[in-house]
Amino acid sequence: MSNSEHIFSVSQLNREAKRLLAGHFLTVQVQGEISNLSLPSSGHYYFTLKDAQAQIRCAMFKGQQQRLRFKPANGNLVVATAQVSLYEPRGDYQLVVEQLEEAGDGALRLAYERLKQKLLQEGLFEQNRKKPIPQLPKQIGVITSASGAAIHDILSVLKRRFPAIPVLIYPVAVQGDSAKFEISAALDTANKQDLVDVIILARGGGSLEDLWAFNEEIVARAVAASQIPVISAVGHEVDFSIADFVADLRAPTPSAAAEHAAPDQSAWLNRFSDIERQLTRQIEGKLQRQKLRLTWLNKALQTQHPGEKLQRNAQRLDELEQRLNRALQGDLQLRRQRLALNEHRLNSHQPMAAIHGYRQQLDYFQQRLSRSMQIKLTALRSRQHAAAQTLHAVSPLATLERGYAIVQRRDSSQLIKSVKQLANRELIDTRLADGRLVSEVKEVIPD
Repeated sequence: MSNSEHIFSVSQLNREAKRLLAGHFLTVQVQGEISNLSLPSSGHYYFTLKDAQAQIRCAMFKGQQQRLRFKPANGNLVVATAQVSLYEPRGDYQLVVEQLEEAGDGALRLAYERLKQKLLQEGLFEQNRKKPIPQLPKQIGVITSASGAAIHDILSVLKRRFPAIPVLIYPVAVQGDSAKFEISAALDTANKQDLVDVIILARGGGSLEDLWAFNEEIVARAVAASQIPVISAVGHEVDFSIADFVADLRAPTPSAAAEHAAPDQSAWLNRFSDIERQLTRQIEGKLQRQKLRLTWLNKALQTQHPGEKLQRNAQRLDELEQRLNRALQGDLQLRRQRLALNEHRLNSHQPMAAIHGYRQQLDYFQQRLSRSMQIKLTALRSRQHAAAQTLHAVSPLATLERGYAIVQRRDSSQLIKSVKQLANRELIDTRLADGRLVSEVKEVIPD
């Protein structure tokens, strides 16, 4: 044996064989009959696929079984979609099954995959093509069988969630040769009428053949062409139709599609209540701010109004007038106080007090003099009267009757013999025969 030859270990050989098988075959579909089916506690399926000439071991792990639409059993003719592999510990060549279908579905599954790849390459599954589902549709359209369980489930959910939203049903066959034409025609009619805001395309569960109308190209293209958002709900949660991929939203069941199409009325009512409270707070806040602004503007207008200015100026003028009067009164009072003080000082330095005293004394002496003169005059009058009687006895009146007169001083009864004895404004007493004349000397004119 040459040193250049490579010697494999058993593990290396099995590992390399496994790698070559996986790289060469990729994913394959194999048809055969199930035999030697085993279901250990792990939950995995182990079985053999065989035909008349050969057989191969198969393993289907638990995670892949959720997509099964039937329960495998010995003797079932099936189509397995699998990876070609090798179980290294034993060196057993085997298939790791990813999907298992009954043999009658095999041709349909192949057509399904071909159409799926075609539409995928055309971009009909792209997310950016999908239209948003309206939050509150005015009317909901439902395309399904009028007698199936799906329509009852949908109507029940819609009534529970938002009974005020009307529902327009487009009854169609959901399986059979005419189903694909009726479904596509219903989609076209709904778009032409434009009476609904969202369309639910639905049917209940079934086999791949039962659901096949929703895998037809004519239906897929009608869904893609719809200007109204479409919610697809075909079969059960594990079923995926071509319509599901093209639709704007895929729902696992018809009931779930109704949940997506109609909002929860109680949630909307709560939302409306919240919005009402928010609007009320906002409106009240805005009104309060507007009231404050109006008050401020009114005050600003009042401060800028000419009448207000005149009123303020008049008030200011009154205030200034009062301050001026108080200032003048204060100044006048101060001046009066100063004048009184100066008068007091002047009186203390001028002889007015003494003059006043002397004036009082003079008045006193004048009064005494006047009383003395009155007494003396009375006495003189008495003497005169006596003398007059005496003279009368010797008839001096006769002399007077001849035109003579006797002139005396009024105050002293002194006989006036010459004008030199008289002074201007002096009172004289002139006695005539028939009476006396008291007069005032106006002017003394000597001869």
